[in-house]
Amino acid sequence: MYTFKKEERLCNKKLIDALFHNGSSFLCYPFKASWLFTDEPLEYPVQILLIVSKKRFKRAVDRNLIKRRMREAYRLHKQKHLYDILNSGDKKILLSLGYIGKEISPYAFTEKKMLKLFAQLGAELTK
Repeated sequence: MYTFKKEERLCNKKLIDALFHNGSSFLCYPFKASWLFTDEPLEYPVQILLIVSKKRFKRAVDRNLIKRRMREAYRLHKQKHLYDILNSGDKKILLSLGYIGKEISPYAFTEKKMLKLFAQLGAELTK
C-alpha cells in the first residue's frame, strides 16, 4: 500500500512520447502534471514519471533532493487520493509530475501541494 516499486515508474519511451504528445496537463505550483488514459496492460493503476529540470537546478544533489521529496509525498498519499478513484472506475493512467519551482521547497510544502494536485487530478479524472 505504501510502497513505490519499479513497476510503478514510467520508463517506456513510447509511452512517455504518447503522454507528452497526446496527454492533458495542468499547473499546480510548484508542479506541472501531465496525464493520459491508457489501454496498456499495467500492473498498477498509475505509472508515474518525476521530472526536475537540469536547467533550473544545475547540481544533481539538488535535483535528487527534490525528486526524493516528491517521491515520498506521492508514495504516502497515492492510495487514498489516486488508486481508489482509478480502481473504482477500472481506469489506468500515465502521469508525469514536473517540478517547475525556482527554489528547493521544504517537505511540508511539497506534501501540501502534492495533496492539492491529487485533488485537482481527481476532479479531472472523474469528468
